[in-house]
Amino acid sequence: MNEKNIKILLVDDEPDILEIVSYNLSKEGYQIITASNGVKAVKKAKKEKPQLIILDVMMPEMDGIEACENIRKIPELNNTIITFLTARGEDYSQVAGFDAGADDYITKPIKPKLLISKVKALLRRLKEEEIEEPILKIGHLIIDREAYKVTFNNQDITLPRKEFELLSLLTSKPGKVFKREEILDKVWGNEVVVGDRTIDVHIRKLREKIGDHSFKTVKGVGYKFSE
Repeated sequence: MNEKNIKILLVDDEPDILEIVSYNLSKEGYQIITASNGVKAVKKAKKEKPQLIILDVMMPEMDGIEACENIRKIPELNNTIITFLTARGEDYSQVAGFDAGADDYITKPIKPKLLISKVKALLRRLKEEEIEEPILKIGHLIIDREAYKVTFNNQDITLPRKEFELLSLLTSKPGKVFKREEILDKVWGNEVVVGDRTIDVHIRKLREKIGDHSFKTVKGVGYKFSE
């Protein structure tokens, strides 16, 4: 991910904070957009579509909590990372922030180097989403991630959601061995407690529908998809 292609919206009603944080992040190559209150933040977020929003909580006209809630209602900003940067450290403020849809919480004052480190860590979350194309073609296999549609040898293949997500993950990087723990985390997450047997069953079903040769089980490690 190239820093100069990344937009960061910085929102704070304190001019000094905007100036200092903007300066330090600009030195790293990021495009910095600023807003002095929540109302302006929502408008600029919708217009500029930043990858990251750093949002103060206590602001005039519309506070950060309400601004975050409004931004989360904008479909094209679903993947935008939002973190609060505020002097308020009370637990209830943090809980309110996460409930509003924030991804992280940074307490100020914060040293510039630590802030930059935090920003880079937050942006790493976007890497996999950025490289994924909506439609993936591998040989005779076509996967439409947005429509949840799979075509193999010019025939539509109906897959349950988890099979689709598993196929999408394995084909995102052909040849890479995905460890069992990584698959469980990315496909099943914290929904339910499942084991290796669950993955084996889904792999078997995918082999039956798409072809045995494409799916490889690496004994004791994980699984991969081969073109």
